Amino acid sequence: MKIDIQYKENPQGKILDEENMGFGDTFTDHMFTMDYVEGKGWHNARITPYAPISLMPSAMGLHYGQTVFEGMKAYRRKDGKINLFRPLENFKRLNRSNERICIPKIDEEFLLKALTKLLQIDGGWVPHVKYKSLYIRPFIFATDPQLGLRPAKEFKLMIIMSPADTYYGRGLESIKIFVENEYVRAVRGGMGEAKTGGNYAGSLKSQIDAMEENYAQVLWLDGVERKYIEEVGAMNIFFVLDEKIITPQLNGSILPGITRKSSIELLRDEGYTVEEKRITMEEIAKAYDENRLTEIFGTGTAAVISPIGQLKWKDKVMKLGDMGGEVASLLYQKLTDLQWGDGKDEKNWIYTIPEE
Repeated sequence: MKIDIQYKENPQGKILDEENMGFGDTFTDHMFTMDYVEGKGWHNARITPYAPISLMPSAMGLHYGQTVFEGMKAYRRKDGKINLFRPLENFKRLNRSNERICIPKIDEEFLLKALTKLLQIDGGWVPHVKYKSLYIRPFIFATDPQLGLRPAKEFKLMIIMSPADTYYGRGLESIKIFVENEYVRAVRGGMGEAKTGGNYAGSLKSQIDAMEENYAQVLWLDGVERKYIEEVGAMNIFFVLDEKIITPQLNGSILPGITRKSSIELLRDEGYTVEEKRITMEEIAKAYDENRLTEIFGTGTAAVISPIGQLKWKDKVMKLGDMGGEVASLLYQKLTDLQWGDGKDEKNWIYTIPEE
């Protein structure tokens, strides 16, 4: 499929202040779009100036939540080139989300080609400061102007990009997490393993409650028994106890994180024992009381590795320190070295944007 290109007149070309950046509030000069119509398939691929889009008030995605998205990053190497970290894994996961939400499959290789072209045009927006990056948001939503409840027949796929500081703005300084006991995020058979907007909308009330108590994020428990640990709002979670690293197993209600998957591979390569299994908050609290719990950290594209220095469950507050421990620090170094081109890419995880 051909990609039509309309260049912005007088583009900004780069972020103006790389030292003082937010997350997701400034956008690059251009965006990618393509459309889907049943019987015609995906078509009309184009790169245009970043701008508002026209959408009918009756567009089905606005009413029934038939929408999916991904989160990726582009990283600036010392030699000026731009790296992506396992981009096809993101597009494969996008297709898994598509299947669950009844959205037509996309061509993963073509989407990588489209993203490559977009980054060739807007590559100046990738920060030159290590640990800062360009956040990439591919997303798809239903556009049929129709209010009947059925799978849509028309969709729009877009990619927008935004310069990004570290997600929590503090690198490997630890964060505080609140365990949610009242609300649930997902159940097996639901949409927990799909990256769809409704999963995140349902988490906002708990997020507000946590922030009111000065906690950065919410740790979700299973939706049936309310005791098994699942994931944090924007991250998968890992525990270091009894000289093992434990993370909740994927069970249909947990998002299969790409950073999670990569972390498990890297840790096993380093000789660590990593177990994917069901684990309860009671087990974690008991391990903490017995001084067997040494680290907790989260993994995710936005946050990379986030040490968790304080975990509140009901009236119990578990404190583990203000900075990342041995395992979190090792992972953070290995992942960021790969992403920014400072480490040897033995697993072929890095895709470098070719020059035009």
